[in-house]
Amino acid sequence: MNRVKSILKYARAYWGHVSLNLLFNIISNIFSVFSIVMIIPILQLLFEQVKPVTTDPGIHFSASGILNYFNFRFSLIISEHGRIQALVFLCITIIIIFFLKNLFRYAALYAIAPMRHGIIRNMRNDIFSKVLFLPVSYFTEGRKGDIMSRCATDVQEIDWSIMYFMESVFNESITVIITLVTLIYISPQLTLFVLLILPVSGLIIGRIGKTLKRESIKGQGLMGDLLSLLDETISGNRIIKAFNAEKYLSKKFTDDSMNYYHVSKSMQRKKDLSSPLSEFLGISVVVAVLYYGGSLALNHDPSLQAPTFITFVAMFSQIISPAKSLATAYYNIQKGLASVERIQEVMNAEIKITEKQNAASISSFNESIELKNISFSHVEGKSVLQNIQLRIEKGKVIALVGPSGAGKSTLADMLPRFFDPTTGTIEIDGKDIRNYRLAELRKLFGMVTQDAVLFNDTLFNNIAFGLTGVTQEEVERAAKVANAHNFILKKENGYQTLIGDRGNRLSGGERQRITIARAVLRNPAILILDEATSSLDTESEQLVQEALNNLMKNHTAVVIAHRLSTVQHADEIIVMNAGRIEERGTHQQLMLQNGLYKKLVDLQAFA
Repeated sequence: MNRVKSILKYARAYWGHVSLNLLFNIISNIFSVFSIVMIIPILQLLFEQVKPVTTDPGIHFSASGILNYFNFRFSLIISEHGRIQALVFLCITIIIIFFLKNLFRYAALYAIAPMRHGIIRNMRNDIFSKVLFLPVSYFTEGRKGDIMSRCATDVQEIDWSIMYFMESVFNESITVIITLVTLIYISPQLTLFVLLILPVSGLIIGRIGKTLKRESIKGQGLMGDLLSLLDETISGNRIIKAFNAEKYLSKKFTDDSMNYYHVSKSMQRKKDLSSPLSEFLGISVVVAVLYYGGSLALNHDPSLQAPTFITFVAMFSQIISPAKSLATAYYNIQKGLASVERIQEVMNAEIKITEKQNAASISSFNESIELKNISFSHVEGKSVLQNIQLRIEKGKVIALVGPSGAGKSTLADMLPRFFDPTTGTIEIDGKDIRNYRLAELRKLFGMVTQDAVLFNDTLFNNIAFGLTGVTQEEVERAAKVANAHNFILKKENGYQTLIGDRGNRLSGGERQRITIARAVLRNPAILILDEATSSLDTESEQLVQEALNNLMKNHTAVVIAHRLSTVQHADEIIVMNAGRIEERGTHQQLMLQNGLYKKLVDLQAFA
């Protein structure tokens, strides 16, 4: 029920469209009922199966009263204009009735379309917004392909299933209700019989639907695994070829695909069962009505005469199609509810990095950053950082070195609050960073990482990323500082050149210099350089290192590096090991200590 509520909350903005849909559906179904209830008695009059009504009975709001009045009016037409003219009148009346019925049917669908597509649009926007604000840890713990599956495939499944179900509820349920009300007018006794046997078919459909939902949850999870493997294969294509791992991954994908095939095949069979099963059950109910009602009519039961029985059966047949649609929609919604459950896991994910109410504003960095007794663990009982004490004064360059897994990147990520410490505090200018406005705090920082994160856009927009109102001159000035201007001018469209997915049309050195230009343009107070030259060749490294030196002028910087040339001129080098600070000092001081740092220098193994 909560899952359905989470969808219905999106529908609140569209109640006007829903009201129009209901109104037009009611009018459409009134025309449908009118056509069936009136046409059969009229045909009986036309072909002299019953005696004409010559005395005006007046209009009485009951099934027999309305029927008698229309019999009287049509009897007059026959007597005054003849049977051929009456037949022409009947044909024209049928065309008009069905035209109006379908006109209002279309109007109902036209009115509900903004709700259906608006809900999906709003849901997709909300999921994307949630993904933007989820903590960094969420994406390290979850598989990217599975998250993509939830944001794309699962949302689409909701469109196909739940929105179709809601459309069917608004459309087909009106038909069923109006038809049932009409049937009660025609024969309460026979309608009661129908209502007693219909729940049996509902129970059968419901039992199969539950198994479909369970398999849908499993199927959506398997699709997430497939997308994850596909994403990893595309991004790691060079490594796969280098290690001749094509057959291994091909088998892995084939096995996962086969598992999804078996689950999806089972789901499709149950889904396909909905239409024939609901139709068979519907016809079974019709046969039961025919037998029971026919017995009453043949035995001349005063409560059900033959003409009334024929009208009842004709009217009841109109329930089969909408009931079948509702049954199909019920099957579909089971898959949709499984998708809602997966989406809710994303929407309900805890945003651990929050901003306090009435948080303080911060626009500049004036004195120092202090880490006081910082400890941190992703998982309880497994420490990543332990008792870190560190002061970074304004204008200083601090280098973090140490073996892989020492906690260097985690420590750097805590400064702009990608993570919060488990214990201890981080202060900027003497104030806990958790007391500052988050967006303003992060505006103080600029980052250049080992993996140059670029977007499938122009070079200009990648440099100006996140900023508005940036001029061409400002972007070019930043590119010159980053040693990127010259290679950009050689591109086909200069700064307007599209760089492809993740910047794959650029070399590694070019990508890195674009990210440095981005940081230069932002002109942050504090720089975080996370192994920015580690994956480059010698020539590219020289250009990038020069760009980094230009960037660090007059800036406070925290540098994570594995190359001696990057760290030896730092004001202080922090040597980390197993989440602790093991040594600290300048390059010369640490070399004299003959400890871990000297060993790392000798091995050239900072990271």
